[in-house]
Amino acid sequence: MRHRHSDYMHWAKTQSRARFNLATSGVGSFPLAELPHQPRLEINGDSTYGYAPLQQAIARKCGVDPDCVVAAAGTSMANHLAMAALVDPGDEVLIEHPAYELLASAALFLGADVKRFTRAEENGYALDPAAIRGVLTSKTKLIVVTNLHNPTSVLTPDAVLREVGDLARSVGAHVLVDEVYLDAVYENTPRTAYRLGPEFIVTNSLTKVYGLSGLRCGWILAQPDLARAMGRLNDLFGSIPAHPAELLSVAALEQLDHIRERARKVVEADRALLSAADLQVCTGPPGRGIGVSAPRTAWGTTAFLRLHGGNVEELLARLRTEYETTAVPGRFFEMPDHFRIGMGVNTEMFREGLRRLAMALAGQPLR
Repeated sequence: MRHRHSDYMHWAKTQSRARFNLATSGVGSFPLAELPHQPRLEINGDSTYGYAPLQQAIARKCGVDPDCVVAAAGTSMANHLAMAALVDPGDEVLIEHPAYELLASAALFLGADVKRFTRAEENGYALDPAAIRGVLTSKTKLIVVTNLHNPTSVLTPDAVLREVGDLARSVGAHVLVDEVYLDAVYENTPRTAYRLGPEFIVTNSLTKVYGLSGLRCGWILAQPDLARAMGRLNDLFGSIPAHPAELLSVAALEQLDHIRERARKVVEADRALLSAADLQVCTGPPGRGIGVSAPRTAWGTTAFLRLHGGNVEELLARLRTEYETTAVPGRFFEMPDHFRIGMGVNTEMFREGLRRLAMALAGQPLR
């Protein structure tokens, strides 16, 4: 039977919220009132196969031809459309580990034969082409990675992605790069991996880095023939997008620098707090003193922490019930001794959430 649901999304929708929410995955919502130039909204518009102003705005942002752009309802739908256009039941798909759960769930739903390659913790979760080479076969149709890596926020340089592209090309496969976090590299932001070669397909959206998830403005970058095939798949899920969201997305794309800078201040403040936090706890009652470690990354809105000396599920259950704080269990990334925390929503909330996490690690009562 095919995989027909996402355990992570069910948890995120039903159990992730708390007074001090460290289970976020992107920046705080951008308020509509702060959009400098708001469009006149209309219910309907001409968006048969893409609303032309939106296609053009995305193309300008990414530096590609509009014929290479496929609009989609967020990055998750973009990933689903891209995979569905490329993968038939039984096809071999290689996916990084640890991975964002929805990537594996989408491939399994499509009936793919999913194989994994490891981003090793001891190597700082760097993407290693040798690990891909070790599982690559003549049956491989697709290699799937995230950049920045979800959940660790590790950046993969172009040189490494080119090696992955060479591997894919050697067996006639494609590389799908989910870049939804890439614009959280605020200095010398890398250009999209789509420019690295025709074997690359890229997905992205205005969600995680811009706080515009409600617009559901996602996209795929692909060669024009593939883009047309992916666009036609949208016919199976809805005849047209919500036009008011398209209009607002065009307005937002015209103001992305302003929107990103607003979120950047919060992300950088939160990252500084995490860097300074003392979570290496060695004290507390016997058997209760535990601590965490994580790779140091320069960018991103998420951090992936390894728990030492304790049980993650017990810690997070106690964190939620006794400290009113949540974080994402590592089991959703197939790493049960880890958990993920998010930054970029509200610095005071994040500061207090970190304080409560440190108290939970030390086994100290809330004060």
